[in-house]
Amino acid sequence: MEVDMLDRQVIQALRINGRAGFREIGAVLGVSDQTVARRYRRLREHAGVRVVASPNAIALGYEMWMIRLRTTPDAAATIADALARRDDTGWVSLTSGGTEIACNVRLPAAADRDALLLSKLPRTPRLVSVSAHCMIHLFAGGAVGPDRLDPVLSPAQSAALAPPPGSGRPAVLTDADQPLVDALSHDGRRGYADLAGATGWPESTVRRRLAELVDTGAIFFDVEVDPDSVGFRGRALLWLSVAPARLAAVGAALAAHEEIVFAAATTGPTNVVATVVCRDMPDLYRYLTERIGPLDGVERVETAPMVRHVKQVGAVRRH
Repeated sequence: MEVDMLDRQVIQALRINGRAGFREIGAVLGVSDQTVARRYRRLREHAGVRVVASPNAIALGYEMWMIRLRTTPDAAATIADALARRDDTGWVSLTSGGTEIACNVRLPAAADRDALLLSKLPRTPRLVSVSAHCMIHLFAGGAVGPDRLDPVLSPAQSAALAPPPGSGRPAVLTDADQPLVDALSHDGRRGYADLAGATGWPESTVRRRLAELVDTGAIFFDVEVDPDSVGFRGRALLWLSVAPARLAAVGAALAAHEEIVFAAATTGPTNVVATVVCRDMPDLYRYLTERIGPLDGVERVETAPMVRHVKQVGAVRRH
């Protein structure tokens, strides 16, 4: 689809505040609420745009793990689909020509790591190898804030759309919240009446509890989009080996790159993982040589091109 400046601004506005009303977004962008609503519906239909909510692993004290699986080519899609159906996976991607799967897993701090990380994996001889990397610091992406991939809003516009700061109360997510979180993981912009129907709660309870979850940071909202539809076809997962003394500096540099939508320090033979999104493969080459190459402390980079997202931030899409 043809994506113009207003489309890009609507997407970025939703990244900043996923539940902002169309009238609020229109006032900031200088267009009518009907125009924003029409653009949003078009983006949902043709560019895969979807606002979703997800538990904030940082605020909740969860551990975050990156699981890297190598498979035979005929098994990758099946295994990836099985991982995507798990509630504890944040995103699942096929990489390296479809012979490798990367996925993000959230674990409560008291959880049995072995049971949740490894025993739930599909049991098949076509799974060649598995490695698990604990993410020990998040530099960019997720609850850290909207990415810089398409900086089409002015600082004043971004500030006008930003939700009010939280109260600082501790974040708590209980089993009773799961129906609400599940509903929002499919569509973060569902109305209160719809959410009441999905949870069986009174609408007043939905309003109050959702406000509490947002205020404490127990959940955050993000925007899924089909990168191909908006002109970003050079996507890759980067596994970097960085000198420990330069880890913080390299992480901060990556977070400032507009091409980076996610970056974290990890355990394992490599110690930084990042998702880079570029216009095309020549643009990815330029990024690697001109932005990553000069970074002091980067000793080695492994690049795994992304074939497709099986699951992004929210639940698997219903068809």
